[in-house]
Amino acid sequence: MVSSEKAPVAAPFRKLLGKDMTNIASQRVALFGAEGRLKQHAESYVATLAQKNPSVLAFVPEQDRRARVLYESQEIFERWEQAERVPTLYGIPVGIKDIIQVAGLETRAGSALPTSCFEGEEAACVKRLRDAGAFVLGKTVTAEFACREPGATRNPHNPAHTPGGSSSGSAAAVAAGLCSLALGSQTVGSVIRPAAFCGIVGFKPSYDRIPTEGMLYFSQSVDHVGAFAGNMQDMLEAASVLLNDWSTEALDDATSDPVLGVPVGRYLQQTQSDGLGGFERTLLRLQESGIEVKRFLALDDIEEIARRHDALTTAEFAQVHAELFRDYGALYRPISARLVERGAQLGAEEIEIGRASRLALRQTLADLMATHGIDAFVCPAATGGAPRGLGHTGNPAMNLPWTHAGVPAITVPAGSVAAEGGELPLGLQFAAGYGEDEKLLAIAARLESRV
Repeated sequence: MVSSEKAPVAAPFRKLLGKDMTNIASQRVALFGAEGRLKQHAESYVATLAQKNPSVLAFVPEQDRRARVLYESQEIFERWEQAERVPTLYGIPVGIKDIIQVAGLETRAGSALPTSCFEGEEAACVKRLRDAGAFVLGKTVTAEFACREPGATRNPHNPAHTPGGSSSGSAAAVAAGLCSLALGSQTVGSVIRPAAFCGIVGFKPSYDRIPTEGMLYFSQSVDHVGAFAGNMQDMLEAASVLLNDWSTEALDDATSDPVLGVPVGRYLQQTQSDGLGGFERTLLRLQESGIEVKRFLALDDIEEIARRHDALTTAEFAQVHAELFRDYGALYRPISARLVERGAQLGAEEIEIGRASRLALRQTLADLMATHGIDAFVCPAATGGAPRGLGHTGNPAMNLPWTHAGVPAITVPAGSVAAEGGELPLGLQFAAGYGEDEKLLAIAARLESRV
């Protein structure tokens, strides 16, 4: 996250990453500890954003961003000036998806509604980042209400292609080097898919491992706060700050290669030929490096899972927006408006069926992992590379079952596919058992360099 060749990580991660890392405090104090140096560091990010954001459109415009960021960086310096050790994310610039409350910044949710509609206290996840020494560079662009009406963000690898969504700005911001870390949300595939399309790491934790208070919900039964980073080292640092009840035991114990399971059948058949080809090439690389990969039938009822997930989330979306749509329906974009109207036709029965389905799928996945003796599932992070055009955000089908079950999922960059104007990234997705977030992060960190 910092500009040195060996960016620091906390001690428990050293063995996992296999590097002789110096203490996080000593390196960051050396970089930012002198009076004014942290401000210079923050100002360099503001300048980079001003230069690069017009071509990517990842950040929401903000009046006098420079003054706010410099003030915030000075507050960070003064807070930790006398401390013996600085916190994990000291001096790290972060982007926050514009459905998540940030003190001092308006929330627009990618919409034309008055900002007064979304006022509230700062989100718990943002407070955790601030308490860890990070500063907020700004709000990142989201599809309207974290739904399907995309914002203006472009894919940094090719501006003619979507960056994915709905956390489009967060993924593109990290991929373009505008910030080191960004927060997003996922109701179907809004973290994993854009991370894959933009060639970075995206992490969706187990349901409720990162608090969602202070976020405009799409579907409270399903919504996850997730994170984007450029590599697993940065993601480990972020996860150690963001997750409830963080434990380093799984990280410290990650001394052997995992056994991976490929869910074959109708779920995997949703992948496009280019995406499937890239996936198989990556699996071959993993197997050649000594990883055991097992293939077995799983998620063959994916169409029914998707139907229940859609009914649950649509019904809850309509509940969230009932009063807002009544007062400001004319300001809703067409897809969002239709979703509210369709959701209003669904009742409590669909919600209860969907919630029960989530728990049942979670148990089914756990049983499959135990039966076949695997540590994690492995599958494509998206159906293929980022589609051409900015009017849609791509297909979230490869992410849906893991989100529905509320199990942790992560994507790491894994090869590319040919496209007009150059190569586009692919991502490899891993998913583990519910609550096994640290184990999943350890697996991804161990395998990152191999894919």
